[in-house]
Amino acid sequence: MNFLLSDEQLALVDTVKALLRDKCDPVRVHKMFDVEGDAQFDAELWAALCAMGIPAIAVPEAHGGMGLELIDLAIVAEALGHAAAPVPFLGHALAALAITLGGSDEQQAKWLPRLASGEVLGTVAFGEGKAAWLPGEWQLSAEGGLSGVKTLVPNAAEADLIVVGLQEGLALVEKGAGYTCARVDSADRTRPVDTVTFDGAAAQLLPRGKEVASRVTDAAAALIAADAFGGAERCVQMSVDYAKLREQYGQPIAAFQGLRYQLVKMALNTEPSRGLYWFAAHAWDALPDKAPHAAAQAKAHLTETYLQVTRDTVEAHGGIGFTWEHDTHIYMKRAMLDWAWLGSPSRHRQRAADLAGW
Repeated sequence: MNFLLSDEQLALVDTVKALLRDKCDPVRVHKMFDVEGDAQFDAELWAALCAMGIPAIAVPEAHGGMGLELIDLAIVAEALGHAAAPVPFLGHALAALAITLGGSDEQQAKWLPRLASGEVLGTVAFGEGKAAWLPGEWQLSAEGGLSGVKTLVPNAAEADLIVVGLQEGLALVEKGAGYTCARVDSADRTRPVDTVTFDGAAAQLLPRGKEVASRVTDAAAALIAADAFGGAERCVQMSVDYAKLREQYGQPIAAFQGLRYQLVKMALNTEPSRGLYWFAAHAWDALPDKAPHAAAQAKAHLTETYLQVTRDTVEAHGGIGFTWEHDTHIYMKRAMLDWAWLGSPSRHRQRAADLAGW
């Protein structure tokens, strides 16, 4: 079994990274992070990614997409996480996946070409209360009109379409169909989230929505894990580069054994974890029986690792690591959202244990 990326996948990653170097440098990310008022996503960068075909990656070719796999979405998620890209990739990609897997022919024909092109923006609403994120935990129902609250919904205020997790499975709610959005004052201002209050909203159930709901949340876990890996890898790189540059007592601080040990530990905790999200995405594509366990493991381990690595990064940078002007706090705040969204690491670790029969 070959777990190396293909030449086509490597080319995809290189192309995305080249775009991000051009349009998502740290100065631009800080500008988006520091915008006054509610957090926003970078519409210009998102348009460039759409023009490149990123939203079309996993959409079937029959509906204007590339017909690729989750692993292809995941390696893009890693690159976006590495750059702390302020774009609505996660919710949009998952909305398209949900309709691809569970939608009717009519729903697919209506929405998938427009999602693939970026003409419309999609997102997903899974969270309820403080800890209900997964199928079987959702309490909202479409019966009699959808009413209730969903939390931490990515870019709901800007979305044209929301895929909502319900008791009945998954359902589509179009913009203007009977809901209000309140932007959450989240630590991570690169990926805005909203509290969405539905008030008798018209919800169209996906015919296979109940059947595929767990598949969609497993895909979400793998994509979050990929984002977390990309961010953690960037933090390690930033810390090593700073240690080579910063001098004390006439020598780079990289020469100090205590810091060198910390940097090595950060790298050892991060790099081997890449295989977790790779396998989670591969299992989702090719080994569906193993996918839920692999996704839970990847989400639990990588989001926890990411948060710890960002803490270590702040320490490695010393005083400047605590300042608003440096990049460290941006990655720490992204790590906090990755940790929380779709449930905490302990929640997914328990799920992995349950699935394994431990």
